[in-house]
Amino acid sequence: MIRYINQTIEYLREKGIGEADVGIILGTGLGQIVDQITIEKQISYNHIPNFPTATVEFHKGKLIYGSLAGKKVIVMQGRFHVYEGYSLRDVTYPVRIMEKLGIHTLLISNASGAINLNFKKGDLMLLEDHINLQGSSPLAFKGVERLGERFTDMSAPYDPGIIQTFEDLAKTNDIVLHKGVYASVVGPQLETRAEYRMLKALGADSVGMSTVPEVIVANHLNLRVGAVSVLTDECDPDNLEPINIEEIIAMAAKAEPNMITLFTELIKTL
Repeated sequence: MIRYINQTIEYLREKGIGEADVGIILGTGLGQIVDQITIEKQISYNHIPNFPTATVEFHKGKLIYGSLAGKKVIVMQGRFHVYEGYSLRDVTYPVRIMEKLGIHTLLISNASGAINLNFKKGDLMLLEDHINLQGSSPLAFKGVERLGERFTDMSAPYDPGIIQTFEDLAKTNDIVLHKGVYASVVGPQLETRAEYRMLKALGADSVGMSTVPEVIVANHLNLRVGAVSVLTDECDPDNLEPINIEEIIAMAAKAEPNMITLFTELIKTL
């Protein structure tokens, strides 16, 4: 993997991508923040050596380098998922690349379903903890100790200072921001009624199909991490309706301006 990382970094530097302060991973239907960035370079994933290619139609598949709120940023416009057939090492490879390009902080967005029925679709949820239900770890491979601590501590996977700043910014900007536990499953199928009941019993407040692998690797690399979910649907097992993907994407886009405000204002403080 070290050889692959070096190949990728060499290519990106040749293309004009330099050092950055903050990495941002954009989730399903969450791409408007790119409009706020002064873009210097953007490269399609399929041109980058050793990068996976995004196969989900609502994920753009571009690596963007530029400035946002006075900081240099690297943005993944579209992420990778296990349900696309990728390994957890593939899914998290871009985090390792962003770390080699100098980032000290990783901000992640995603779309998720609200298990906690006190939360409503269109609201935002700040991740304070998570439950990994993807069946494995992105650190479970031979030689991982050459890249970071094998037995990575996960007692506080989301940076307490970032959590506090997000909460303060939400109050200042009159944004509804819940705080909760995110459960990450493989997908791509949505959950059954029984599975939603199980997730609630496990202590999950929301459920999605991403984020946790990237957070694990970010902690492995000693990066500060903050993550926000746009709650796109309400997962009430007693009143469950068939899923509408178009409605989920529309809900994510509707809620995204509040997430952009939080991310932009947070970056100013870093």
